[in-house]
Amino acid sequence: MMKSRSLSAEDRAKLETVIGYQFAEKERLDRALTHSSARSAKGSNYQRLEFLGDRVLGLCIAELLFQTFRDANEGELSVRLNQLVSAESCAMVADDLELHQFIRTGSDVKKITGKAMMNVRADVVESLIAAIYLDGGLEAARGFVLRHWKDRAVRADGARRDAKTELQEWAHAKFGIAPTYRTDDRSGPDHDPRFTVTVEIEGVAPETGIDRSKRGAEQVAAMKLLEREGVWRKNSAGN
Repeated sequence: MMKSRSLSAEDRAKLETVIGYQFAEKERLDRALTHSSARSAKGSNYQRLEFLGDRVLGLCIAELLFQTFRDANEGELSVRLNQLVSAESCAMVADDLELHQFIRTGSDVKKITGKAMMNVRADVVESLIAAIYLDGGLEAARGFVLRHWKDRAVRADGARRDAKTELQEWAHAKFGIAPTYRTDDRSGPDHDPRFTVTVEIEGVAPETGIDRSKRGAEQVAAMKLLEREGVWRKNSAGN
């Protein structure tokens, strides 16, 4: 795990080789990898880049899906999009690139590759996309996204339906009732909240989901219940 010092020229060169893009303005790359806890951040961390990168990623993925699945309706495209831009998918890309070697953090962030830090890894990927976009334009950002998401986009399990919709239909068919969702907790700062939600169906053990939005946590809880009950199977990555 990187501490708060700047990336060395050697580190930058190694990372640029890994991501397949050479930065004209190297400080953009530094900023994209700087967590707000880093002592040297002084407001120059990746939070604003993350905001932009999320939108650029969404555009590139939407375009990819629109061109790849020409017979898919809006609902299927939306399900695929939501899965591909999720924190889980972004964190998996971060792990593939081994970005944890380069992230600059403060001493209070202990395990950047741990499961609890999935959102940090996801945020860095989005920030990196924004940095590439600002440095090289949309074509450069699109190239990065295609290299790391195209194969994921065409996998069969990308066609999963919305988990809440699937669970509601399953519960109605099997028990004649609808699932209920309960918000158990909301923690974290305003810019990075964590919602804990439990889904319950009478006669079935509940499941709990955690995500950065209430709806996201509901989706995670619904997915976990569907997988536990055998309605859905886990994909090859175990997610």
